[in-house]
Amino acid sequence: MKIGIILNGVTGRMGTNQHLVRSILAIRDQGGILLPDGSRIVPDPILTGRNANKLAELARTHGVERFTTDLDAALADPYNEIFFDASGTPHRIPFLERAIAAGKHVYCEKPTAVEYSEALRIAEIAEKAGVKNGTVQDKLWLPGIRKFQLLKEQGFFGKILSVRGEFGYWVFTGEHEGQPIQRPSWNYRAEDGGGMIIDMHCHWRYVIDNLFGNVTRVFCKAATHIPRRFDEAGKDYNCTADDSAYAIFETDTGVTCQFNSSWNVRVRRDDLLTMQVDGTEGSAIVGLRKCWTQHQSVTPRPVWNPDIDSPIDYYANWTEVPDQLNFDNAFKIQWEMFLKHVVIDTPFKWTLREGAKGVQLAELSIKSHDEGRWIDVPQ
Repeated sequence: MKIGIILNGVTGRMGTNQHLVRSILAIRDQGGILLPDGSRIVPDPILTGRNANKLAELARTHGVERFTTDLDAALADPYNEIFFDASGTPHRIPFLERAIAAGKHVYCEKPTAVEYSEALRIAEIAEKAGVKNGTVQDKLWLPGIRKFQLLKEQGFFGKILSVRGEFGYWVFTGEHEGQPIQRPSWNYRAEDGGGMIIDMHCHWRYVIDNLFGNVTRVFCKAATHIPRRFDEAGKDYNCTADDSAYAIFETDTGVTCQFNSSWNVRVRRDDLLTMQVDGTEGSAIVGLRKCWTQHQSVTPRPVWNPDIDSPIDYYANWTEVPDQLNFDNAFKIQWEMFLKHVVIDTPFKWTLREGAKGVQLAELSIKSHDEGRWIDVPQ
């Protein structure tokens, strides 16, 4: 069966690459999603947005037949059962409201809103309307995290004690020839929905909640380390959003999680995101695609002596977890789950209400920074 899907605001990098090309079109090109009764769900996208030329070019490049700048017409068409939004965060709630009012099932990028009250309100609107809804929480299906989760379920780590996460990379300012910016300028303007905390603490909420325990308290220090950058036209502008955040999260399981997030850090680690997870029986280094472990039985016994080079190779006793599955794109996996949820009502817990929890943590992290203290996270 074909199912019409409105893809709104996917002309940006993330929308095009992860949602249109690597998810919806990949599902379509593989012949759809096989269901238990032998039938298949085949997505049929229609691209919507404000710029007709961008939509036409995107549709032509990727073989999409349907596109329009008339969102109301797309919403009025009963063939289109699902609305997906990847527009700018400040614009997301009005789009979702229109789609829900039209009776569409809704799925959207995170953060679902800039303010927690709005994120919670749109979740309640969707629930009251009885439409199925979801929020992108892609990192849960990354290969490295899935490998870690399997080991955790098998008891490899014993009691997990702490997590240290490092995320980020150097984003060029655009001031030097030959080193163009590689993130859009709106990321550094709070008025456009930018900021490290609102971007990444939404991720850290669902990662921590699902892997380590529900977040109960946060202490956060934010910074705008680079106050001026250059936009896509080469014009300089003032950065009004935080570009780095240093946070400690406490959980209801007693696991302490520290996450450093920065767009001003040069990478000397295994991946753009790594988490070191230490437990009583073993540890892991978790990256986006890879996972390395060290068991208690092979843990070295270092002795502090700063006067000589350490005789221990601290990389030697770590073992890479092999690929035992064919890992698909994380965004595509969640899309397939949502489509099956819509069509045959399979379980799907990553709702707008779950997405609101990420916005809540971001908001409380900012409050912690502003007030310089620990902030409780209501459950």
